[in-house]
Amino acid sequence: MELTGPAVKPAPTAVPRWGVTAACLAARREDQIEAFACAEPENLGHLETRLAEESRELLRQASEAGAQKKADATPPRCPHCQRMLTRLKPGQPRSFPTRFGEVTVRRTRGYCPRCHKWRTPADAALGLADTAGYSPAVQEMTALLASKMPVSEASLVLERLTGVKLPRATLDREARRQGERALELRRTLDARPVAPPQLELPLEPCQLILQIDAWNIRERDPWGQSAARRQKGEEPERWHWVYTGTCFRLDHRAQTAGGRPVIVERGFAATREGIDALREQLHAEARGRGLGQAAGVLVIADGAVWTWRRADDRFPGAHQRLDFYHAVQHLAAVGRALCGDDQAKLNAWLKPLVRQLKNESAVKVIRHLEEVLATLPAGPAAAAVRTEGNHFHEHHARLDYRAAARRGEPLGSGAIEATCRQYPCRFKRPGQFWSRTGDESLLGLETLWRNRSKRAVALRLLTSSSSSWSRIAVALGALGLAAR
Repeated sequence: MELTGPAVKPAPTAVPRWGVTAACLAARREDQIEAFACAEPENLGHLETRLAEESRELLRQASEAGAQKKADATPPRCPHCQRMLTRLKPGQPRSFPTRFGEVTVRRTRGYCPRCHKWRTPADAALGLADTAGYSPAVQEMTALLASKMPVSEASLVLERLTGVKLPRATLDREARRQGERALELRRTLDARPVAPPQLELPLEPCQLILQIDAWNIRERDPWGQSAARRQKGEEPERWHWVYTGTCFRLDHRAQTAGGRPVIVERGFAATREGIDALREQLHAEARGRGLGQAAGVLVIADGAVWTWRRADDRFPGAHQRLDFYHAVQHLAAVGRALCGDDQAKLNAWLKPLVRQLKNESAVKVIRHLEEVLATLPAGPAAAAVRTEGNHFHEHHARLDYRAAARRGEPLGSGAIEATCRQYPCRFKRPGQFWSRTGDESLLGLETLWRNRSKRAVALRLLTSSSSSWSRIAVALGALGLAAR
């Protein structure tokens, strides 16, 4: 005979604290809407602000609960070598700001006998760095804002838009840390050039366009030593070159509905570390955008010797073209030497030659300059014509504008010219001086943001914990970004 006892009632399921908060917010929602409808001076912005402030606590509690569950589910393994930790110490609290407010998580800490260091696996699982006490979302926000505006402004904008309060010094320190990691990430990604994850490489060969230029930046070196250096006959250098390049496929050029030309997808490279560093970065970016499948490569630049040398070094066999508008400037220099300040005479002389250079043949233009030089007596005008004529002779093979127009190729380097005006918007504000370390770090952040094909990977790895850096290659492989 089977004995049965009294029925046992199941224990009531505990309602999480964030669930109670959600219920309270839902109960007040109708009252808030009614109050807003009756408040004549208020517009929708007031309601949006009020709802965001009241829901912030709910989101904070939910984030804290989720982070705690993630920490509880993380096994006590070393995030660097994957060995089981010893001398475990559970319940170690850590508080850190998130985009919804400060949360506290209790996690297990242990000692790794292989690394001979204390480790906290849950921190790595949550994307928390060893030294920076901010959530990955806050890390990303500080990196992006600091790369777009001075940290004093970024601190105010961050608080206004998200409610996250970070002092200027704290935001500056976090932005520097993110910039240093951006440089390390850039080197890693350049060592393993990847194809855009959202774009498939073309099955048919394409034409790859490369454009190279440079702009300058003011640095604080050697600060406080100007007078002493001038006494020694040394003029302090303040301005330094930032070498910049961009690359895109010819079939990525398009037009807006209004007819304005645009490039729908392109890559960027920018560095203060010198010409050779740009060469490596641009080559890596080009490889990731189909250099190996390209039917041809076209390099467009403004005529500086270093651009052609680097093109010959890293892109042998690439066709080279002198920027059309720089060629016109050299023609105008000849015209000013011949016509002086007479603008009407200058225009009458220059316009037919510009049309001839663009629509016919550069040979005719060079021959015309030779004929003009033969009629001039020795003097400044003849010297100017001879100099510019030699320039056209030197770049004769790079003046194929008529054939380029027929093939639908760009005649000028407008894309890189625009890039060299956009980058300095963050670096050339009044009163700004940079150090080489600081400007290179921000250049790394800005370039990773501009390179949309790498942006998702970059932001994911930038805001990961430091232990993830030992497994970047594995992460790239897991994302299907094989080296090419």
